[in-house]
Amino acid sequence: MSEHQLAGQFLDAAIGLLQRVRDEEAGAIAAAGTLIADTVVAGGRLFVFGAGHSSLPAQDVVYRAGGLALMNLLSVPGAVGVDVMPATLGSALERVDGLAGAVLDTSPAQPGDLLIVISLSGRNSLPVEMAMNARALGLKVVGLTSLAYAEETKSRHVSGTFLKDHCDVVIDSKVAPGDAELSAEGVGGRFGPASTVVASAALQAIVASATGELAARGVNPPVLRSGNVDGGHEWNGRVLAEYRDRIFFRY
Repeated sequence: MSEHQLAGQFLDAAIGLLQRVRDEEAGAIAAAGTLIADTVVAGGRLFVFGAGHSSLPAQDVVYRAGGLALMNLLSVPGAVGVDVMPATLGSALERVDGLAGAVLDTSPAQPGDLLIVISLSGRNSLPVEMAMNARALGLKVVGLTSLAYAEETKSRHVSGTFLKDHCDVVIDSKVAPGDAELSAEGVGGRFGPASTVVASAALQAIVASATGELAARGVNPPVLRSGNVDGGHEWNGRVLAEYRDRIFFRY
């Protein structure tokens, strides 16, 4: 099979997953958008968390042109992306019990806020405890995960539970365990991970739904503009100033 055919197969696989999320998760996405709108209207703050590669879609909605200015990254040192050395340390930190509680206790999160937790497998201690502890603190929790992992793998948390078990709303990414969409002769295993594509799209769909719901309620959504269009910096300055008490990615 040629590299061109494989490229097309990957894109087709990603499109197929996106279509499934669109068709099968529309209700959950709308419910998550409603929770975000409810939180914004009530004066609450919005946080998003993901570890390892699950941090990529989380970062994509923070300080984002076309996105809500109120989205804040809940960062766990050493677990955000692959910038830690060695990179394998990030994976190890996801399995550390108690880390999520320490992060939440020292974060600005408080009752009435909302946290989105992104974890493909939803089986490691860090995302499970992040959702558990956030709800115990009085936050609403939206989970973005693959439900297939809960059916085909075992939880690594002492409770035996998964992320999905500790959320007010769960969006299923539909990604199969292993996160590899392709196989080919001469390749010793499956390859072609699509979870980031799907998670980013699903998260942006949630934010879009929330933005529309805020507008429908008569609330002007605090949407950021691109700094690369005329007037963008000035617009963003006004939005960031107006909502400065709910934005934690700037001093």
